[in-house]
Amino acid sequence: MRTAFAAEMARRPFHIDAIVVMPNHIHAVWTLPQGDADYSIRWRNIKSAFTQQIETEKRPAVSARRRHKKEQAIWQPRFWEHRIRDEMDYGRHIDYTHYNPVKHGYVQRPVDWPYSSIHRYIRQGILTAH
Repeated sequence: MRTAFAAEMARRPFHIDAIVVMPNHIHAVWTLPQGDADYSIRWRNIKSAFTQQIETEKRPAVSARRRHKKEQAIWQPRFWEHRIRDEMDYGRHIDYTHYNPVKHGYVQRPVDWPYSSIHRYIRQGILTAH
C-alpha cells in the first residue's frame, strides 16, 4: 500500500493529512495542490497499483459485472469525497479517521490500531496517546 501511495504522490503530489487502513476500507484526509481537485485519478491509480502487486491467483473472485467493467473485487468501485469547509470540519474529519478502528470494534483506543496516521500525530506532539 505504501508503495502505491508513494508512486502516485511522485506523479501527482498531495499530502496525506490523516489516514487509517482498515481490513475492508480506508479513510483518508488529503490536501491537494492549489487548483487541483482530482481525487479520482489519484484513487484510481493507487487502487490499480496496489492490486497489481497482488498475485492474480490470490485476488478475490470477480463477478461478471465487474469483469465487464475491468474492475477487481478488492476495492469498492466508488469513494466518498468531501471538501473541508473550515478548521472545525477539518478537525472532525481527522478525529473521525483516527477513531474509525474503535468504531468498528477492532481496538479499544485509536492509538492501538497500527495502520493509522495517529502515530505520526503523537510523535509530532499534536495528540497524546491516552
